[in-house]
Amino acid sequence: RKRTMDERPETELISIPATPRVSTPEILTPSGQRSPRPATKSSSAAWTPTSFISPRFLSPIGTPMKRLLVNMKGYLEEVGHLTKLNPQDAWLPITESRNGNAHYAAFHNLNAGVGFQALVLPVAFAFLGWSWGILSLTIAYIWQLYTLWILVQLHEAVPGKRYNRYVELAQAAFGERLGVWLALFPTVYLSAGTATALILIGGETMKLFFQIVCGPLCASNPLTTVEWYLVFTSLCIVLSQLPNLNSIAGLSLIGAVTAITYSTMVWVLSVSQPRPATISYEPLSMPSLSGSVFSVLNALGIVAFAFRGHNLVLEIQSTMPSTFKHPAHVPMWRGAKVSYFFIALCIFPISIGGFWAYGNLMPSGGMLAALYEFHIHDIPRGLLATAFLLVVFSCLSSFQIYSMPAFDSFEAGYTSRTNKPCSIWVRSGFRVFFGFVSFFIGVALPFLSSLAGLLGGLTLPVTFAYPCFMWVLIKKPAKYSFNWYFHWGLGWLGVAFSLAFSIGGIWSMVTQGLKLKFFSPN
Repeated sequence: RKRTMDERPETELISIPATPRVSTPEILTPSGQRSPRPATKSSSAAWTPTSFISPRFLSPIGTPMKRLLVNMKGYLEEVGHLTKLNPQDAWLPITESRNGNAHYAAFHNLNAGVGFQALVLPVAFAFLGWSWGILSLTIAYIWQLYTLWILVQLHEAVPGKRYNRYVELAQAAFGERLGVWLALFPTVYLSAGTATALILIGGETMKLFFQIVCGPLCASNPLTTVEWYLVFTSLCIVLSQLPNLNSIAGLSLIGAVTAITYSTMVWVLSVSQPRPATISYEPLSMPSLSGSVFSVLNALGIVAFAFRGHNLVLEIQSTMPSTFKHPAHVPMWRGAKVSYFFIALCIFPISIGGFWAYGNLMPSGGMLAALYEFHIHDIPRGLLATAFLLVVFSCLSSFQIYSMPAFDSFEAGYTSRTNKPCSIWVRSGFRVFFGFVSFFIGVALPFLSSLAGLLGGLTLPVTFAYPCFMWVLIKKPAKYSFNWYFHWGLGWLGVAFSLAFSIGGIWSMVTQGLKLKFFSPN
């Protein structure tokens, strides 16, 4: 006789394991991180796959059925945020490893956000003065922090899709072709241009460190500046052999610690020394009105360039796992908040303290040039050498994270053509090639490191404009609402600033005859 449903034991009614919390993967990346399956249909913000399994719904149901539905809820929450990854991503350095966390995000953001660009902020204050300098720096900091939050939220704005790179998000917002045209140039310019500038600054800082430590004993046959560039480039190439973005988390930590340390040392040493006798805090003026306007625009471009790094936000977030219960934007935003708290502790004191110490006598090379020029005989050689050595370490670490998008592009082109991952020799060849191309560009354009205003103007849309446009085009707020007007207005304001700052940077470059140098020791 067949048993009826009521006569069957409870153990036969439960076919789902007690705690099925492991998602069924579609892809297994080399790092071992499983990527979940794609969603079949997008869900609204007010409904989730488990919203119907509430305590109120479960209250009248018996214990066996309640246990079954609770376990089902846990399973669905684990695999409910279903995202299918491109299999090629498992071969590329940015997305090869997906075991990142909030600590890694903080290290990478700090390494990318604090660097040599902070050292030239007092130069902008020399043209803007106290009031406009502090006001522009504060507005830029708040503005870029908001656009950073936008990028973090848009990383998984479409259910079942992760935008792992800035260009991918731009293509989703602006279209395939227009997105590439708008985003590819500034992001590549930021990565390659910053890598080249780091070679120039790192090489020149190594030369000055050697001169300070060695003194007159090594004056017989010293290395030339170009040879120091080559030494620094060789060190960068050796460190660049680390395979992926997560593998350089330790280097990013070193870069973050050294950047915070030397930024603090530079402004503390400057403030502790007597100020020059002829110091003045009046903004520098030019003979003509147009010259004054362009110099102010160039100074604002320097402020904008201090907040580069948004081209790496999505790349950093793509190194993290993401599920329905634990989406990637939570640890990413937690790490970003910590990093930008420390960034504020670096850029505001170095700007205000540097301008207080040197006023409008600030050299065009920034704080390190001012220390070398005004206090080379006042500060103990050990302290000065330590500050310069920390700058070298910071530049070596920053080179790795800013070069990673270029490495990723090289390997993406190779894997798409061959349909196989890069071998260790091919990967090493790409990185050696990129390092020496950056070296040759730096030798051909030795003034690149001083063009902070022009770089800030050309790359400003990546940080201040495009995220606002992408928010409107992807999130689609109600037309003519405050949200709609706010983001469109903020984006077009960023584009206008970009054009104005670029013109100011070009004017500054032309008027100075391309003779600017990051260091100008006598």
